[in-house]
Amino acid sequence: MIEPQLVVEGAGVLLRRSVSPRASNEYDPFLLFDHFAFNNPLEGPIRGFPMHPHRGIETVTYILDGSVNHRDSLGNAGTIGPGDVQWMTSGRGILHEEMPKRGSSGNIYGFQLWVNLPAAQKMGQPRYQEVNSSTIPVVEKDGATIRLVAGEVDGVRGPVTEIAASPLYMDVKLAPGATFTYPIPSGHTALAYVFEGVGEFSGGKLLNRSAWSSSTMMATRSR
Repeated sequence: MIEPQLVVEGAGVLLRRSVSPRASNEYDPFLLFDHFAFNNPLEGPIRGFPMHPHRGIETVTYILDGSVNHRDSLGNAGTIGPGDVQWMTSGRGILHEEMPKRGSSGNIYGFQLWVNLPAAQKMGQPRYQEVNSSTIPVVEKDGATIRLVAGEVDGVRGPVTEIAASPLYMDVKLAPGATFTYPIPSGHTALAYVFEGVGEFSGGKLLNRSAWSSSTMMATRSR
């Protein structure tokens, strides 16, 4: 089990970080996983992430509450809101800005994942896949509700395609006592993050208390 660490990034943003870039890269191709929220009044004004560079990676932003306005050095701009996903391939390099905004609840809540690109694709053309919440399919299976961003479950495919690592990215909500099983082939990397409720993985209990559990799970083919 990984215990998230509090870190400060951007213009003073407090994050819960579970995976960070390391020379050993034991979670390859996953480089970073952050859980962000701006819901503590003591944090003061929302500072966000002013213009900063990315190169040779893909960044995946998944919003549950609030929104994020973004723009880049190529002239792209837009907004992602609750349930939306932005999958950015930075390729040979891009300057990118992400500025969060509170939703009607007064909160901002979401996640960001960094995925390493294979060497042969690090100098490719930068591109975005912005996915609206309404286009993300939902699979109901044995007490599990699965929002499928990328990959395939029971013949249903997520809307994010043509990604280097051929990933599986899903948000899973379990009914009380339900079990969700997904086979991960040998040599592949899988991460599961419980952000509400209680989850058990191979007998290891993950903390937080609620009547149900919900997790963001990511799995990818090894390279």
